[in-house]
This record gives sequence, C-alpha cells and structure tokens, in this order.
Amino acid sequence: MNAPDRAAFARTIISIRASSLAELFDCPARWEAKYILGMRGPRSAAAQLGTAVHAGTALFDESRLAGGAPVSADEAASAVVDAIHKPEEEVDWEDTAPNDAERIALALHSKYCFDIAPKQHYVGVEVKCERLELPDLGIALTGTTDRVRKIDGHLGIADLKTGGRAVGTDGRAVTQGHAVQLGVYELLAEHAMGLHISAPAQIVGMNTGKTAAAQRVGTGEVPNARAALIGTEEQPGLLELGARLIHSGAFYGNPKSFLCSEKYCPSHATCRFKG
Repeated sequence: MNAPDRAAFARTIISIRASSLAELFDCPARWEAKYILGMRGPRSAAAQLGTAVHAGTALFDESRLAGGAPVSADEAASAVVDAIHKPEEEVDWEDTAPNDAERIALALHSKYCFDIAPKQHYVGVEVKCERLELPDLGIALTGTTDRVRKIDGHLGIADLKTGGRAVGTDGRAVTQGHAVQLGVYELLAEHAMGLHISAPAQIVGMNTGKTAAAQRVGTGEVPNARAALIGTEEQPGLLELGARLIHSGAFYGNPKSFLCSEKYCPSHATCRFKG
C-alpha cells in the first residue's frame, strides 16, 4: 500500500467481520490479504464440515422459533447433506473425503438436536447485524450471532464451534481463546435485537472426531466476554488496538502462527514475513 492509499485508508471507516477479529491479532498480514485485499483460497474440509453442522442445526432451531410445526432432526439433516455435497464455495477435500465429512457432520447434528438443543431456550437464531458503526474508532462491525438464549431471566449469546479439540475429555467445551470473538457477537446481538445481553456467553462445542466416542458435544461459559474488547480509561481495549492497527496500514506477519501455511493463507507464497 503506497503513501496516498495509506492516507485515504486511515480516514475510511473499515468494516470488520466479527469472525475475523481473532485472526487480525494472530497475523495482521493474513487478515489484510483476506479481508482488505480480497484474496481467497479454497475452503478447508474442516471449515465446510462446520458450515454443514451450522446449517442443519440452524434449520432445526429456527423452526422452533417460527411458531409453526418444528422440523425433526432428520428433516433438518438435509441442510447438512446439501452443505457438504453442494457447497457455495470451492472446497479442498484433500484431508477429508466428502462422504466422511458428511458422516461426521450428521453424527454431530444429531447429538446437538437431542443432547444440546432441548436444554436451551433460544430467542434468536442466526441473528444478523448488518452494521454497527463505531465512528470514534473508524471501524464498523458486521456479522451473525449463532444464537441468543435466555437463562435465569437474562439474555446471553451462544456460539457453535466445531473442531478436533472443541470439547475436552471432561465433556466440556473448550472456551479458552474465544472471549474476543464472543464479546463482538454480544455487541452485534445487542445492536441487532435492541436488547441487553448480560448473561455469560456460551460455547457449544462439537468434536469432529472420526469415531463415535470422539464425537463429543458439550457446553462451556465465558462470563464478561466483552471486557477485553472495551478496555478501561487507563488501558485501551482490543477494539481500539485493532482499529489503530488497521488504520496504520502496518499489517505485519506472524510466521509462528499455526495457520502460517499455503493451506490457510492466500498470500503465503509471496509473504515477506514467513522466513
């Protein structure tokens, strides 16, 4: 980015996808490549498996908010199958064959519908926030909150996470490292629904293991998730720090990132930071 472009960039309100904020702090150069320069590579099999589980569970939960006849877990599973075999984006299936991904995704979908969903009281499913502008920071947040739930008379968000380490052997969802993203989703849900979010944020974890025993589902809570985002009078929060980084245009790389590879970074081949 040359000097005139950088100056114009610094005066612009930059849109940030809620799901990308953690990636900004992990590797700013990768974040710039994907979300500023628009560079894209194929989606990973793991990402598409997660998309499939999200699609099926959202259909299942949404039908229970609509007031009509709720769809069954089997009926909602059609969205899982479609997401695997009719993806909207290119998918790299090198690590996992589509049929294997379908088998795992359907198993997790079923466990969610029978083990998790009945214990939840959702008031919002796939709650989309078109734009939450923070003009003082020069950024605008966008994104979709997976769920808004009611617990003990208070509202809180719930975020569905799939992955090989999403749930520990103790049956509880792994919450470490998710507070920043959860905090953003709390802000977005409040803005979109016009309601106060005060209950602890919840992670609904689903382990993408190859065996039935490894396909664990569980939940975990993160109280006061937005604290690190907002900061204090003495210390800036991560939103302010992220805004400063973005508007500076100083998108440095992190070659020690676990995602520093051609598989996850579209600019890896030409990155001057990878060493």
